[in-house]
Amino acid sequence: MRDLNRRMFLRGGAAAVLGCSAAASPWLTTVTLAGGVPAFGERRLVVVILRGAMDGLDALRPVGDPMLARLRPKLSSAGGPGLPLDGFYALHPALAGLAPLWSAQELAFAQAVSTPYRDKRSHFDGQDILEAGTGLDVPQPEVRDGWLNRMLQVVPGLQSETAYAIGREAMPLLAGSAGVRSWVPEQRLNLSPQARLLLERVYHEDELFRDAALEAMELAEELNAEDLRAAQDMAAMDPETMAPEMPAPPPRAGRRLADIDRLADFAADRLRGESRIAAFSLSGWDTHRRQDTTLGPSLSGLERLILQLRAGLGPVWGQTVVLCMTEFGRTAAENGSQGTDHGTGGTMVMAGGALRGGQVFGTWPGLEEAALYDRRDLMPTSDVRAWAAWAMRGLFGLERGVLENAVFPGLQMGADPRILR
Repeated sequence: MRDLNRRMFLRGGAAAVLGCSAAASPWLTTVTLAGGVPAFGERRLVVVILRGAMDGLDALRPVGDPMLARLRPKLSSAGGPGLPLDGFYALHPALAGLAPLWSAQELAFAQAVSTPYRDKRSHFDGQDILEAGTGLDVPQPEVRDGWLNRMLQVVPGLQSETAYAIGREAMPLLAGSAGVRSWVPEQRLNLSPQARLLLERVYHEDELFRDAALEAMELAEELNAEDLRAAQDMAAMDPETMAPEMPAPPPRAGRRLADIDRLADFAADRLRGESRIAAFSLSGWDTHRRQDTTLGPSLSGLERLILQLRAGLGPVWGQTVVLCMTEFGRTAAENGSQGTDHGTGGTMVMAGGALRGGQVFGTWPGLEEAALYDRRDLMPTSDVRAWAAWAMRGLFGLERGVLENAVFPGLQMGADPRILR
């Protein structure tokens, strides 16, 4: 099984079990991997960054507010009326598959949330601020670690492989001095003989990297040889015999769902073992035009991710919380292109068996013009960092002072919303 896992790492990530150390080898981190069961107990945390600013007013429609239909005459019912949740909110039709989780109190939302970022509405700055968790409304270049890594730094007794950054995109919220692992699907390691010789010479005197790097190169060559033999066997086949067996290339939506399946399956596999934290991102949430057709596939992908995690985690799901957050919300009114523009207040999606779900948390500010932020956006009524902080306090028992100062500098967590069981 251990050899199978190493092969999966190589084939799926070309030995991309990378740490967040700037001086790391191309394949391995120099730091000890962050703690396991003794430090974190049995609870698990999954953080998903929804890159592109998800429209929370469409994902979780406040149909009980009469202004929604006025501000969004087309989008408020796009795809159908949605799934009624509590008499005020309805779930976007593309998320209807999460209804059993809502009924089981394993799904919840925090409405009208945001980071302290205001007015500039840049995706890059918004994501930097979200993942740094500094509490300021401008990026801080000198801050080189993310809030999830800072949480790892304050947990005593770290050992083993607790935290994973999963996927092709960088995850700044896990960057920092606490050791984490990364896994990237479908990366390949192909070295020329000259490159291999150079690396062997570079690492010759380095006991830490030498044997591990050589093993990685040997396994990569073995896997590449297997793929080459398979390709040669395929080429040698009679085309007429082979044709019916060749599947058509999957459409774009199919490839996206396959990628989500790989991310969810890998995360679930790690979390069933010693790992306790996983983080990855889903892109595609910028919906300036034709939101009625562009948002649905992204929501379907999020639905699939949550359901795959639930299925893959099995009994571990009962000890898990999934937090899905985005850099900012979108405008309250639809625009002339049947989309929405960059806004402020948004929605946080939460799932997991450790969650006290079946409810929408937060204070609803209303959609009257006077109640909107800058008379255009949903008014934020809570800091998205506070919801993450309360989740970490409930999951891992971190002190409030540590969360408000070390993990999220300057945060005021407020009263306990009791989001966990």
